[in-house]
Order: sequence, then C-alpha cells, then structure tokens
Amino acid sequence: MSQDTPKLKKSLGPLMLWGLGVGYVISGMYFGWNLGLEKGGTLGLGVATIFIIIMYLAFTFSYTELACAIPKAGGAFDYAMRGLGKDLGFLGGMAQNIEFLFAPPAIAFAIGAYLNIFLPSVPIIVIAIIAYIFFTALNIYGVKAAASFELIITIIAVAELLIFAGATMPSFEFANLEHNALPNGWSGAFAAIPFAIWFFLAIEGVANVAEETVNPQRNILIGFGSAILTLVILCILTFSSSIGVAGWEAIVYSGEGSEASDSPLPLALARLYGEGHVLYKLVTSIGLFGLIASFHGIILAAGRSTFEFGRVGFGPKKLGVIHSKFKTPANALIFNTIIGIIALFTGKTGEIITIACFGALTLYIVSMISLLALRKKEPELERPFKVPFYPVTPIIALIIASVALIAITIYNPMLALVYFALLLIAYIWFKIFVKSPELKNNSN
Repeated sequence: MSQDTPKLKKSLGPLMLWGLGVGYVISGMYFGWNLGLEKGGTLGLGVATIFIIIMYLAFTFSYTELACAIPKAGGAFDYAMRGLGKDLGFLGGMAQNIEFLFAPPAIAFAIGAYLNIFLPSVPIIVIAIIAYIFFTALNIYGVKAAASFELIITIIAVAELLIFAGATMPSFEFANLEHNALPNGWSGAFAAIPFAIWFFLAIEGVANVAEETVNPQRNILIGFGSAILTLVILCILTFSSSIGVAGWEAIVYSGEGSEASDSPLPLALARLYGEGHVLYKLVTSIGLFGLIASFHGIILAAGRSTFEFGRVGFGPKKLGVIHSKFKTPANALIFNTIIGIIALFTGKTGEIITIACFGALTLYIVSMISLLALRKKEPELERPFKVPFYPVTPIIALIIASVALIAITIYNPMLALVYFALLLIAYIWFKIFVKSPELKNNSN
C-alpha cells in the first residue's frame, strides 16, 4: 500500500448512487421501526415520523449542496472542517464515525437472528461475524463490485416492499389506524423519535462516496434526490399498509403477553394469510435482502468516513491509506469490522441503534451549521446545486434535529451519557495528540 500515490477510483453513476442511498436505509422498513408503536402508538409514531420526514427532506437537499460543492470522502467531517474549523470538524467527524460504526452491528445481529431460523445449529453471533467478514472483503475488492451488488439487492428489497403493500392494502381499514392511537399520551411521540429516525438513518452516506463518483457535482444531486423520494414513498406505504391490517398491536406483539417483536411485516401477513401462505414465506425469505442491503451499504460508507479521518491525521495515519491494487480504503474497512464485531458481543441491539441515532442527529446539526457558515464565509465557492428556499430549508432541518436530539437524550439518559462520554474522550485525545500544522492543507 502507498499513502501518496493511489487514489479512490471514480466509477459510480447516478443509478448506483440511488442504489446506495436506498440500500443504506431500507432495512429500517423491515425491522425495528414498529418498536416505536409500543412507545407512541399509531398517532405518536406517525407524528414523529412526519416531523422526521420533513427533517430528512430539508436535510438531504441542504446536504446535497455541501456534497456537490465539496465532493470528499469525509462527508460531514470535511464540510465542518471547512466551515467551522478543526475542533467542530473533529466532533462532526466523530459523530459520523459513531453513527456508521454502531448501525452495522445492530443490523448484523438481525441478519444472524434471521438466518438462525434456517440454521439453528449455528449461533447468531457466528453468522453475524461471518457476514461482517464477507461484506468487508467485498468492499475491499472494489467499490464498483460493491455498489453493483448493493444495487441488485436493493432493487429486490424495494420490490418486496411493494409486493407487501399490494398484499395488505386490500385489507386496509382506517379504523385500525385510529384504534388506541396514542396509548402513552404525547410524551410517547417523543419517545418514538429514534424509531422514526430508523426509517431513514444513514442516507447521508451517499456523500461519502463523492470521490468515487463520476461527475459528482451532477450525479450526487440525482442520487440523493431520487433516493430520499423513494424512501419517503416506501415509508408511508409500509407504515400505513402494515398497521391498517389489524391495528398497531398486531405488528408489535405476536400474541397476548408476548414480548415486542421487531418483525412487523411477517406479523401483518401472518394475520391475513397464515404462516404457511406463499406470500408470508416470500416476504420472510426475501426480507433478508433488505437487511443485507443496509448492512453492506453502511459498511461501504463507514470505510470512507474512517479513511478520511486517517488521511487528514485525526486518526492513525494507516487508516488513511488506499490499497494499491483495489483502490479502496482497506485498512479503514478492516478497522471498522473489528470495532463492529466487538460491539456485537454486547448483545444490546436496541441500545446500539439509539447510540447510532445520537451520532446521526449530531452530524445533521453540525452539517446544517456548516452550510450556514460556508454561505457567509465562502460566498464565492462554486455550488453546482443550491438548496431551495435558503436559509429556511437548512434552518428547518437544524431545528427538528436539535429537538430530536434533546428528546432522545431525555428518554435515554444513560445512553446519552455513554455517547457524550465517547465524544468527550475522543476530543480530549484529539486536543492532546493531534497537531494543527498537519491539518492546514486538508481542510480546503
């Protein structure tokens, strides 16, 4: 490997960017989101989801301006470095790293639990570790191969959600949405926020492959825009069609007195057709593709985020090298896999998801402040795309993300303590060991 000569290979077009953007997120449609119904009911989670959709629409188009103007692998880290300086740049980059490092273990565990049904003799943790190793190897092999694989499984996962909606919508009844719609009052809507975020978490990873995109100033816009619109449609379809079958309790609890399940789609189909029906078997089998799409896609984005940290000297320099043959950030990908496997052994997927949400919301806040700062600091910066209705659009994203961060901090005080402790420890390390002169040429 060489740190100076190899460069990330440009091979991604708008279709592959759409596949990555949707793929990063799509597992959130298949599992986990329905746990927010236990907190807020249909109305509570519904209201939270509406606000989160508004936030993501405003954020995505604002973030696209940054990605087109500064097409670098670090994403939010690079934007904050340039707009806000190295201290806030470091914190924004660490928040991004935490999001991308903590989301995959939760999905890997879900993949392990899913395949364990068919391979009961193989422990869940073993399956999850094998998944980590396989998809890390695929990402090391090449970004085009990784993105092509991602596009195929994403298309299958999207088709499966459309089949699910088609199978359940004929049985939709509006009364099922109204039943026990707000079981815990309006406080339940705030408690449901992390699960609403799970519908869209990690779409910002599209920006992290900007250096590997052909004509990024044009294609990032197409990829980001088409991905977020696809996801909003799928979110509304999945939410309404699954709850409309028999009410929210039917897709949270498999039976009276049972623990909350994170498999809403199979529960809805079992209620309509029974577990022996071909549609039930189809959704439960192909549902694995949705998990794989997000797991594999976030591994790809996480590798670029960690790589950029190493490249500018905020982390070990060896993380910032590119494989001379494959032109991929191999060291960063391997490092992330080691951290992810360690996180797997905690066995606390719900807590891992929430910590990832803390990182995401911090990233959104820092990024929107960076956009506002760069408009004032560098008005002459070439911006191939400018966010509509500036400054209202980024301010809306900033306000909703800030409220959401406060809300999940209040409802998850111990996890908030863990998250902010991670940031504080990392920042102290940064102030002691990272020297400013190394960074001057990398912030522009």
